[in-house]
Amino acid sequence: MRQEANRLKPFYENIHFEKDDNTMSINFGPQHPSAHGQLRLVLELQGEEVVKSTPMIGYLHRGMEKMAENMIYNEFLPTTDRMDYIAASSNNFGFALCVEELLELKVPRRAEIIRVFLLELNRIISHLFWLATHALDVGAMSMFLYCFREREYALDLIEDYCGARLTHSSIRIGGVPLDLPKNWLNDCENFLKHLDKELKNYEDILTQNRIWKMRLENVGVISKELALDFALSGIALRGSGVKWDLRKELPYSIYDELDFEVPISNSCDSYGRYLLCIEEIKESSKIIRQLYTKYEESSDELMANAPEYISASKEQIMTQNYSLMQHFVLVTQGMRPPIGEVYSASESPKGELGYFLVSNGTPYAYRLKIRAPSFFHTALLEELLIGCQLADVVTIIGNLNIVFGEIDR
Repeated sequence: MRQEANRLKPFYENIHFEKDDNTMSINFGPQHPSAHGQLRLVLELQGEEVVKSTPMIGYLHRGMEKMAENMIYNEFLPTTDRMDYIAASSNNFGFALCVEELLELKVPRRAEIIRVFLLELNRIISHLFWLATHALDVGAMSMFLYCFREREYALDLIEDYCGARLTHSSIRIGGVPLDLPKNWLNDCENFLKHLDKELKNYEDILTQNRIWKMRLENVGVISKELALDFALSGIALRGSGVKWDLRKELPYSIYDELDFEVPISNSCDSYGRYLLCIEEIKESSKIIRQLYTKYEESSDELMANAPEYISASKEQIMTQNYSLMQHFVLVTQGMRPPIGEVYSASESPKGELGYFLVSNGTPYAYRLKIRAPSFFHTALLEELLIGCQLADVVTIIGNLNIVFGEIDR
């Protein structure tokens, strides 16, 4: 313990708690209810103005990347649920996409369509959660209740598909485990019709609300140059006027077949990012509605066939008459990707979620590194909070939509 304290001493020496009469240092978090999990901010204040901000992470560390090196590939997939636990299927998809690129697997079309259903529902769920908690941080408690109500309906659809509401594990390497349940498409359309109506109510409550605008306009201003310097992504980047969405710029799955817009804002402030959240929910609804016909026209194949990567022979599989699920378990347990490395990125609700995977030809990853958007957005707080008022700190943190499950990996 003494050696550990000595090692950290140079870092803590840069944090001075004893100041002159006009300056003081305070701890914001990690116990603060608006600290988004386990964020600790050491704020140096002159009166109510922040003159220095030091974000500190690591309170939630779980060693996920090291765990990945000690699990077979499919065994690690449920662990990805625990990163951005507000949009678990997006994490599942990103990891599965990375392994599939290394294996050069062709995922069946129906599986791709089901994946996009899940991904865009996840985007809606994540944005509703963000709007609910952000509004609560600012003081709009009614919005918290309304957004959670619609989020529950979306979670019902996820539960109908995979049986889970928070940690889904709804996607598999090579496809998906299940077809959509009977009447699922009708239930989905009923939800979207309800959501369209409620989104209008959200906008009526917040968009021109003078208190809401006072708390968000010209607060947390991120210039285009600053956003690029800190490698921001998602709404945090598009809110600074940069039109970059991996679904459009580097399309994956079937996104190149879908018609949707990438909304941007040039206001660069928290209010502009709020407007983008509303618009992105609308675009996700638009994407989901385009999938109905594609799903009905697709075959019923759900999993890729890759016998060259399994330990049992193709003849053994055929003679023992494995079911689809039994076949899949055998495939993943014996999966041995070729020696190589790959970086694969997808557009999660919070931004660019990337997986860098190194394979040495065994059933275990030699190395896995995760590029999580919240990590970069947290680093921005060191510069973004300088010059703002203490009352705006909670607004800015909430507006950046940080989740510490994907930071303290």
